Amino acid sequence: MKAAPFAYVRPATLDEAVSELVRADGGGKVIAGGQSLVPVLAMRLARPTTLVDINAVPELGELRADGGRLEVGATVRQRRIERAPEAASVPLLRMALPWVGHRELRSRGTVCGSLAHADPAAEIPAVASCLNAELDLVGPRGRRTVAAREFFAGAMATALEGEDVLAAVRFPTARPGDGFGFAEIARRHGDFALAGVAAHVRVAEDRVVFATLTAFGVSDRPVTREVADLLSLAAAAQDVPTELQGPLSSLAVEVVNTDGDVHASTEYRRRLFRTLAARELAKAYRRATESSQR
Repeated sequence: MKAAPFAYVRPATLDEAVSELVRADGGGKVIAGGQSLVPVLAMRLARPTTLVDINAVPELGELRADGGRLEVGATVRQRRIERAPEAASVPLLRMALPWVGHRELRSRGTVCGSLAHADPAAEIPAVASCLNAELDLVGPRGRRTVAAREFFAGAMATALEGEDVLAAVRFPTARPGDGFGFAEIARRHGDFALAGVAAHVRVAEDRVVFATLTAFGVSDRPVTREVADLLSLAAAAQDVPTELQGPLSSLAVEVVNTDGDVHASTEYRRRLFRTLAARELAKAYRRATESSQR
């Protein structure tokens, strides 16, 4: 199927991009990499009147690590994050990216595009939620910053308004004592996850400072919980993943609330979540402990 007819504009500045969206009066759509949007257009699930191509806006292509943050502009490709030295300062993002589609898709797909698309089974929104990244939204009333955990409003729904551009996202960089874990289960590599988890643990003086766990593919948005108490109790045991299984069973009932489908039942997704969460939390804890001793 072909996309419905639309106008195409390629502004040279961010202000011009916002003006084009205002001119489209709710019918505009931003395109950068197009790896999520183009299939949607081809299936006519979206019929914008105007596509606003932001690839000619120089400031949106910036990638820089500064002040404990990695700032990723709206047109920065996912593949660039995999290879750029400065992006190594956000290990969780680098761990998640190989799970995103395939290399050819990541060569065009953008980090901000995945965030704006807000697929509940996608990896980058889960990373942003786990690290509570900051997102810069620019619209006709100026610029505002939204925390990732407040950005996702549901499946394919975000805090973006019709005339906003997601200009950049800032991820906190790793510190001594930080450890991370990431894994998912999908039917085939490159498919969206049946269930997945991202974990961030910080340790100081042999004490768990915090432990954050984000589940994805199991609800209408990434679901983030603080689990420091669970991890602190399990950390005293010799086999941390096994010790975590029991407490995580209750959490699985809480966070896995998607209905079953032809690929997996709700109960199966809960088992996947429990197993992945126990394993990745244990890994994150071990890495955090090693990092704190360097």
